[in-house]
Amino acid sequence: MKPEILFLKQEDVIKAGLLDMKMVLAETEKTFKMIGQNQIINPTKVFMGMPSNENWDSYCMSMPAYIGGDVDTAGFKWAAESKANAQLEGVPYGIDIVILSDPKTVFPKAILDGTITTAMRTSATAGVMAKYNALKGTKVACLVGAGVIGRTMIMAMMEAVPTLEKIHMVDLVKEKAEGLAKEFDGKIKVIPYTDVKEAVKDAQLLVTETTSRKPFIKKEWLKPNMTVIQMEGQSCEEDILLTADRVVLDNWSQMSHLVGILVHEMYEAGKLKKEDIVELPEMVNGVQVRQNEDQFVYCGSAGVGSVDIAIAAKLYENAKKMGIGQKLNLWDNPLWV
Repeated sequence: MKPEILFLKQEDVIKAGLLDMKMVLAETEKTFKMIGQNQIINPTKVFMGMPSNENWDSYCMSMPAYIGGDVDTAGFKWAAESKANAQLEGVPYGIDIVILSDPKTVFPKAILDGTITTAMRTSATAGVMAKYNALKGTKVACLVGAGVIGRTMIMAMMEAVPTLEKIHMVDLVKEKAEGLAKEFDGKIKVIPYTDVKEAVKDAQLLVTETTSRKPFIKKEWLKPNMTVIQMEGQSCEEDILLTADRVVLDNWSQMSHLVGILVHEMYEAGKLKKEDIVELPEMVNGVQVRQNEDQFVYCGSAGVGSVDIAIAAKLYENAKKMGIGQKLNLWDNPLWV
């Protein structure tokens, strides 16, 4: 038997619908619901920093998952980032791939570019958090970080928070924020900033998507009943999490043990326990987080591989119907069977 693998380069996954944020949001929420219903196996990601986990210049990370139910697919995402790439013209900071396998035969069935999927699902996870926890009638959001995920975060917030009227986009390089303002002109008003304190002043919703390794956002800058969504490890000072009325995390077992992020540091210091938080799968399956309009809600995510696998499975099915991608074989005649 000669198993067939469908190879989908970045242009192929885009043709298959990857930039459809409405679809990605739906798949993301469905995946978290399935996690909460025990239909998904989602082991903790394995992180390998080089030269070390604490002081990495580059890293590789393995994120396996099995999606049951109507998806019935196994796979893993190989996520990697390098500081050196920031100095290379035309090269992404992060380079990711996804491999899908048949769960019965374990034959590999698809290899997909996962780089843009990472940006889309990261923002979609924040979108799901915002959908459930943003204040009613939220009109102003402050987004911190105008990189690739800054772009997809605008897309996600536009879909998830339909009352949104303007976005304050913050970046140390103002030209990057200005570029996104131009890109979304006519779709939503995006105002560029370089100062978080000034940008967040009128916002009801704060979303961070930076590469910072040090906290820089202070609790006193924030409204007492706003929603904060932190999509990386270190932008918020710990008081923001410590004083929150409600805390939502995408995956407690992973975030409490992932070196280099705020949640892990607070867990190790005895300042945060599992009973202090609600997990995202619980939330989308009916546990109410925001109970009134006066509460301060903190949401955090480090990303779960099952969301990447679920989206990749959807793109794979779309690609097959559309007849796109390149067909490969792992062998012609397997040796020593």
